[in-house]
Amino acid sequence: MPRVKGGTIHKARRKKIMDLAKGFWGGRSRLYRSARHTVEKGLTYAYRDRKVKKREFRSLWIQRINAACRAQSISYSRFIAGLKKLEIGLDRKILADLALNKPEVFGELTAKVKQAI
Repeated sequence: MPRVKGGTIHKARRKKIMDLAKGFWGGRSRLYRSARHTVEKGLTYAYRDRKVKKREFRSLWIQRINAACRAQSISYSRFIAGLKKLEIGLDRKILADLALNKPEVFGELTAKVKQAI
C-alpha cells in the first residue's frame, strides 16, 4: 500500500488556526500548540459571551430606567407596573433610550404612569 503524506490538508488545518491566532501576544500567535489552545478558549468564551451580552444589556437598561424614574420620584417596579396597566408596550431598550436621550418625553410618560397608579 502506498504511503499518503496528507501535506496539504495538514498545512491547511494548521493555517486555519494560525490565521485565527493573528494579533495574539508572543508564542500564542506563532507556536501552533499555544495558538490552538488560545483559539479554542477564545471561541468558547465568544460563544458563552454572546449569551451573556444579552443579560448585561438588559441589566444596563434597567439601571438607566431606574435612575430616570427615581429622578421623577417613582420606583422602577411601580413604573413598569403602571406601563403594563396602561398597556404601553415599550420594551426596556426603548425606555432606556428615552430616559437617556429624550428626558422630557420620559417625564411625560412617568406623569401618565403616576396618574394611572
